[in-house]
Amino acid sequence: MNKVAIIPARLNSSRFPGKPMKKIHGVPMIGHCYFRTSLCQDITDTYVATCDKEIYSYIVSIGGKAIMTSKSHERASDRCAEAMIEIEKITNSKIDIMVMVQGDEPMVTPKMISDSLEPFRFDRSVNIVNLMTSIKTIEEFEDPNEVKVVVNKANNAMYFSREPIPSRKKGVHKVSMLKQVCVIPFKRDYLIKFNNTPETHTEIAESIDMMRIIESCENVHMVMSDECSYSVDTKSDLDKVSKIMESDLLMKKYI
Repeated sequence: MNKVAIIPARLNSSRFPGKPMKKIHGVPMIGHCYFRTSLCQDITDTYVATCDKEIYSYIVSIGGKAIMTSKSHERASDRCAEAMIEIEKITNSKIDIMVMVQGDEPMVTPKMISDSLEPFRFDRSVNIVNLMTSIKTIEEFEDPNEVKVVVNKANNAMYFSREPIPSRKKGVHKVSMLKQVCVIPFKRDYLIKFNNTPETHTEIAESIDMMRIIESCENVHMVMSDECSYSVDTKSDLDKVSKIMESDLLMKKYI
């Protein structure tokens, strides 16, 4: 199977402008995402999809591959779909699975990507997978920048929210606190179908595009990851991740 990782990134982030190029231990965050994703042996190739020349030029300067995309995209999946079609033209090869790795996940590991691809090997009905991991603190559980998820017994997502879910109001303090990790493989044709489906009410309310799938009565299959990962949405997130990555062994493979 042709499995290509695409990392969407843009400088004009509403919460943290310019964050893809903010440095962590001397390397721009998008560089960490690119290098670490490229280390996964279960993918064919890795690209960055961006509308910003600065990001494009940086990726090319480190020997990476980048695709310039439209500035009009509101969703990362739309940017990835445009890049995917362009990559197919360039390589003259159809992509079977597109792995979207968000450009604000500098702690992504090759194992996380491999784990996210595992369900496609055994279940032909799976069209999309999201990674998830345990939330370790109440502060993180209540952080609106962290996307929480509740799953059923088949590990399909029941609901995503930026609010703390499930509720702890009735005194149940040991509820499963899970968050989405933005490593999201799509089957090629399902990505195109997804992007052609209109936004839904809860997707807009939560600002979480996976809700479009749930509201359409389809499944988002969740895979548990035991790897530590924090996304960067604010300057304080950047400082926290930088501190954690001081002891990161994977960095030694590319720095």
